[in-house]
Amino acid sequence: MQDFGDYTLADESLIDVQSIADAVMTTGQSISELAIRFGLNLLVCWILVQFFYYRKSRRCDYYFTFMVFSSAMLMLLYIMGNVEVGVGLTMGLFAIFGIIRYRTETVPIREMTYLFVIIALSAINGLAPLYRLSGATTASPHYELLPGTVGIMLLSNALVVCLIWVLESEKLLRHTSAKLVLYDRIELIVPERRTELVADLEKRVGVKIDNLEIGHVDFLKDAAFIKIYYTLDKGQTGSIDSLTRAKDFVEQ
Repeated sequence: MQDFGDYTLADESLIDVQSIADAVMTTGQSISELAIRFGLNLLVCWILVQFFYYRKSRRCDYYFTFMVFSSAMLMLLYIMGNVEVGVGLTMGLFAIFGIIRYRTETVPIREMTYLFVIIALSAINGLAPLYRLSGATTASPHYELLPGTVGIMLLSNALVVCLIWVLESEKLLRHTSAKLVLYDRIELIVPERRTELVADLEKRVGVKIDNLEIGHVDFLKDAAFIKIYYTLDKGQTGSIDSLTRAKDFVEQ
């Protein structure tokens, strides 16, 4: 007995191996497959970036990066998936993740999370099998579309979108931010005067402080670094709160 796809055959002579090898997808099938993959991936990534990421961050640079990266990743995985080089595919993926890992600019955790989500969706949409060989035991084997696999792709993308929608919901999570303050009244940093310290910081910074941490203290300059945590208003982001140099602000 020998297995071949969905068929279990007792006699190899029943299969015309040459016919199976000659079975190729038509031009129309190839174009439709690429269109389904590219269109679905572009639509889902646009929904994630436009309605979840950009709505809060307003970062046009990452908007461009996410959209172009997702399309380029899909095309790369699609082409590599159609070439019989399993080792090459693995090495290519390692190279892609290596570029992300050994970067020159620090990417915020939220942006990095969206980037990995986009990579995962591109892998799903670029590698999921959409066609299967049909009529292997006949004289005219051909490829046919798998509606079930297309449905699974749609469901997978929808589940990711729904998960991010739930996690980004204002009712589920409290969106907090932190500011790094160079504070000049170091006499208030002692534990017994913590209430006075919080009141003074709230008055001068203009936010309701949830918590704070006292860092480096310079007694020669009568200054201390204090990191304050506060809750953001609805729709607000704090992407530049931790910046302390004008150069960093320009890069943002």
